[in-house]
Amino acid sequence: MPKKTRKSYAGEVFNKLCKMRVKDVIFDPDYLWITACVLFLAEIVVNIIIIKKVKYTEIDWEAYMSEVEGVVNGTYDYMQLKGGTGPLVYPAGFVYIFMALYYITDKGTDIRLAQYLFAVLYLATLLLVFRIFQKTKKVPPYVMFFVCCASYRIHSIYVLRLFNDPVAMFFFYLATNYFINRSWNWGCFWFSIAVSVKMNILLFAPALLLLLLTEFGFWRTIPRLAICGGVQVALAVPFLLENPAGYLLRAFELSRQFFYKWTVNWRFLSEEMFLNRYFQFSLLALHIILIILFTVHRWNRRSGGLTALLPKPTLPQREILDENYIVKTLYTSNFIGMAFSRTLHYQFYVWYFHTLPYLLWCTDLISPVRLLILGLIELCWNTYPSTSASSATLHVCHLILLVGLWLKKDVRQPEKLEQKGKQT
Repeated sequence: MPKKTRKSYAGEVFNKLCKMRVKDVIFDPDYLWITACVLFLAEIVVNIIIIKKVKYTEIDWEAYMSEVEGVVNGTYDYMQLKGGTGPLVYPAGFVYIFMALYYITDKGTDIRLAQYLFAVLYLATLLLVFRIFQKTKKVPPYVMFFVCCASYRIHSIYVLRLFNDPVAMFFFYLATNYFINRSWNWGCFWFSIAVSVKMNILLFAPALLLLLLTEFGFWRTIPRLAICGGVQVALAVPFLLENPAGYLLRAFELSRQFFYKWTVNWRFLSEEMFLNRYFQFSLLALHIILIILFTVHRWNRRSGGLTALLPKPTLPQREILDENYIVKTLYTSNFIGMAFSRTLHYQFYVWYFHTLPYLLWCTDLISPVRLLILGLIELCWNTYPSTSASSATLHVCHLILLVGLWLKKDVRQPEKLEQKGKQT
């Protein structure tokens, strides 16, 4: 950045600070960074207190360590890798990251050190999330309190349970920051790293494909997809050489059943219905239908339908890819997957927790209703074990948000874009 530009930017920030009022710090998205800084410092203290004062609960950490220990001992056949909770069911990126943690934490025995490492991961994730909020300027600063300090469940998932879900989401938010900077190659790289930790990241994939087609057209999208695929292959090489079918079957298994006792969203159903394949296929069908409807009628801003995405776009057509369009499309795609998930376990909350405020402020709901929905969703995820009432409430909140996102139709001006493209 040129020196003059830096001075100009510093002067602009200084002028804003001079004119700043308390009201601005609370409600004006331009001043969100101030609230974010205060909350970030508070989060450092909160995480230290939680680690020191709240008892750690073992759930999956020992299983993770047993799974990667098998690789450390020379086993590369995924069909032979397992831990206390069953076989290894995560892709290769998970193995490398948790193998590093295995060594750093003295073969997984130094739990306190692992907790502090996950606290650092949590703080790093917050920085990425805050930057997305700052860039999009959609959410008022006071909502940041609900993004961090107010959630017991999220702190528990990070520093008291040590799940792998936060690791995957960290890389996703890193990728999103690259996407909004229009650095698509690096964004695709980190997106694929996130997928290599846990497959839930694929819920964002339909939106990413649409964004790539909007930015590049069909042929220039292929190299970016090759980056995503290449990362997966490169990470999996040792396991593919040993037993390729076993790796693909275990790491990307879509058919495995989940335990009814852990479900957060379907407690009001009987266990028989919960495990029914027709019910699960119905949810998948609804998921696909909603993705298609949003793609055709809400996300695609080109005239001519989806086929209009295939040619190389003109510069004016690419201008629709602003920060809010990118973030809203990605977040909504993931939310649809969450709303129609065949089950949600408690650690899955982190899959969409940091996206909820943004999505709510993308609707026309009034702020009290938005805050009420945030509060009810938090309450549902903190109800253990889940109840019929908590599961039903969660679905009602999801439905209200989904309808709100559908009704908030962004203004599309394809004719003006085409005219501008012709003039260019």
